Amino acid sequence: MSISASVVKELRDRTGCGMMECKKALTDTGGDIEAAIELMRKSGQAKAAKKAGRIAAEGTILIKQNAAGTQAAMVEINCETDFVAKDANFQAFANAVTERVLSCDVQTVEELLLQPLGETDPQTVNEAREALIAKIGENINVRRFIRYHTEQGHLASYRHGNRIGVMVELLGGHEVLGKDIAMHIAASNPICVAADDVPADLLAKEREIYRAQVLDSGKPADIVEKIVDGRMRKYLGEVTLLGQPFVKDPEMTVGKLLDQAKAEAVRFQRFEVGEGIEKKEVDFAEEVMAQVRG
Repeated sequence: MSISASVVKELRDRTGCGMMECKKALTDTGGDIEAAIELMRKSGQAKAAKKAGRIAAEGTILIKQNAAGTQAAMVEINCETDFVAKDANFQAFANAVTERVLSCDVQTVEELLLQPLGETDPQTVNEAREALIAKIGENINVRRFIRYHTEQGHLASYRHGNRIGVMVELLGGHEVLGKDIAMHIAASNPICVAADDVPADLLAKEREIYRAQVLDSGKPADIVEKIVDGRMRKYLGEVTLLGQPFVKDPEMTVGKLLDQAKAEAVRFQRFEVGEGIEKKEVDFAEEVMAQVRG
């Protein structure tokens, strides 16, 4: 049957898909736009399944806070290339997901994917994700999120480009201090607030490494322990927020800065795009030679 250009354009405007894909869907459904949309959504699910195994280690970090300043949310959304991470459709999806995290009380990504994308959007987050995969042609994942709520504290955040995001909760202090602390965390990447928060197994591991290094020097056991203790103090200063030299003034620690402001760091979270995701290394020369040999 003949499908008019105006109907193809309408379907394209509503779905964002290519002209030929729209025309094929309309042909398959006898020109019924609603049926074509449903067919294309099902096709999108199939495409999403095919791309699910592809590594998505690029993407964006977004942070949103409510008007009262009592709640904030940070989300990491991944795609395969930096080019797509800057795409307007990808960014719109990431913004909508972050708004949904801020407004709901889900605790896991699996629960989040079942939520409606927006207040008036009938699609779930996962359906919107699958539709975006079909449209863009890359694997897209909602990787993780965190939500902070405070009654008496002060929430601050900092985003370095679209790749690093930080949320921090302070008791006391002021807006500028909160921003400075969040910026410091983005730059220095502490693992926890204070020495007492460092996991015991990590401390034991570091102590064992330092002890093994010093034992090789042949020094007496009591001297070895003193040296190890000194190195552990230095280590705790390097990995804890309160022990680190403040990036804007290395002559004072973050702990000293907070003391001067009569403020306390309660907690923080730092996300960096793709951290912990094993990226596939592609040897293009070998790939070409394999094709030649094959």
